[in-house]
Amino acid sequence: MITKQQNFTKGFLKTDMPEIRVGDTVKLHQKIKEGEKERIQIFEGVVIAQKHGKGVSGSIIARKIIDGVGVEKMIPLHSPNLVKIEVVAHGKTRRAKLYFLRDRIGKKSKLKRQEISKTKTPQTLETITEKAPEQTEA
Repeated sequence: MITKQQNFTKGFLKTDMPEIRVGDTVKLHQKIKEGEKERIQIFEGVVIAQKHGKGVSGSIIARKIIDGVGVEKMIPLHSPNLVKIEVVAHGKTRRAKLYFLRDRIGKKSKLKRQEISKTKTPQTLETITEKAPEQTEA
């Protein structure tokens, strides 16, 4: 049974959201309004927390270090000011919240990374069947 609140908030949900996990390095494209002009600013950082699920109230906290100072942004995922989210790399983590990165400096603050390859091609059925006879002959 769909409530009135769920029916109302359904119109505000974005459908083109990538799968974001804690530890991912993301590029956030945000609309910035300066007087009459509007521009898009990119913030690239590590996702240290994900809160309130994937619904309308869902948000992430991204962190990066600028000139030796840690900067964190809390970004609502379904905000109209958020134009696009790109996942640059996946980080290997064993925690749900990475608040301990706030105390780390330099190499200690790095996570083990898993790069995302955009040219990845899936194996076709033909290449799999060609390899199978070679294995049985040997």
